[in-house]
Amino acid sequence: MDLKWSTSDQAFRDEVRDFLAKNLTPELRRAGQLMTSVYADHDASMAWQKILHERGWAAPAWPVEHGGCDWSLTQHYIFSRESTLAGAPSLSPMGIRMVAHAIIKFGTQAQKDFFLPGILTGEVFFCQGYSEPEAGSDLAALSMAAVPDGDDLVCTGSKIWTTHAQEANWMFALVRTTRGAKKQQGITFVLIDMTSPGIEIRPLVMTSGEEVQNQVFFDEVRVPKANVIGTIDDGWTVAKYLLEFERGGGANAPALQVLGDEISAVATEMPGPTGGRLIDDPAFSRRLADARLRTDVLEILEYQVLAAVAEGGHPGTASSMLKVLSTELSQTLTELSMEAAGPLARAYQPHATFPGGPVAEYEPPADGYHSGAPWQAVAPLRYFNDRAGSIYAGSNEIQRNILAKAELGL
Repeated sequence: MDLKWSTSDQAFRDEVRDFLAKNLTPELRRAGQLMTSVYADHDASMAWQKILHERGWAAPAWPVEHGGCDWSLTQHYIFSRESTLAGAPSLSPMGIRMVAHAIIKFGTQAQKDFFLPGILTGEVFFCQGYSEPEAGSDLAALSMAAVPDGDDLVCTGSKIWTTHAQEANWMFALVRTTRGAKKQQGITFVLIDMTSPGIEIRPLVMTSGEEVQNQVFFDEVRVPKANVIGTIDDGWTVAKYLLEFERGGGANAPALQVLGDEISAVATEMPGPTGGRLIDDPAFSRRLADARLRTDVLEILEYQVLAAVAEGGHPGTASSMLKVLSTELSQTLTELSMEAAGPLARAYQPHATFPGGPVAEYEPPADGYHSGAPWQAVAPLRYFNDRAGSIYAGSNEIQRNILAKAELGL
């Protein structure tokens, strides 16, 4: 794995920078820089996806024949880092980074022809229907029933922690079609039209005040069997494959490196607990240095996974390792960000940010006033949102169990 940038790589970097400079409007930059979680403002995200799609860069990790880019490992990294540095809003991962890979791997030609182009344009916008009130990290315990009836599956039950269910027009979901000797048997992976009769969406208010997550109820919702990905009762195979991309299929290190740089820069201006600059406080600077070193290690590990994917493989158990490292590093950095923000970070000011969803029961001041810099308003919201990082996509305790079993034979 050659990490040295060639002349052509440097030329590509300049091409990316030029594209970002010409296409990232001030409003889109603000939406990216003032994100309060891993999810950007929906309208900004979709506007940026449209621009990327026109350039052919919306889904660079897809196979070329389906609209991806024939990029080297280094080019993927360059694009990710330069986009982060420029303040580009993130794209929703549910379609492009997640279910698309399952459709490409297990879908029929008709499913690929319908869903993949729509995911690229944004006309097909997915949410994920995995967790249930009694099935979170133990996903195989799910019980949402899907009863065969002619050409349909009749679905009854509920899904919870469903990100952007209010914006989505499609859901990829795991449903229970039969019960076998093992919990993993009898699960089916299916795509559900969110406009189907019998679906009710109830927003959940997060600690940050945002309504990004939802609970979705299904009352005898009819789903065509033609929407099954893979085969009925073998959805666990599809889900495991997809989870590898959810947990470790992307590059998280660039965004964490940028956050570390921002904290370092701010800490040179902010006062420390005993006077002087915060960056000169030994306890703070030691923790920041440790986090930045671990972020550099994460970057190398992500290189290795991206290299495997580029050669036709998939993340495997490395996805569990990356999930643990990236979420815990992000939590550490958002804690340091809160310290750097100081007392002004205690004020609840979402109007100074670009939340990932509506903010419940909050009336911003009529004149738009906010205390401190916008990043100080972002810091507490990121902190609250990041507490969930070690839980979603399978808790970090579960990921460690996976690694212990698969890699250490325990």
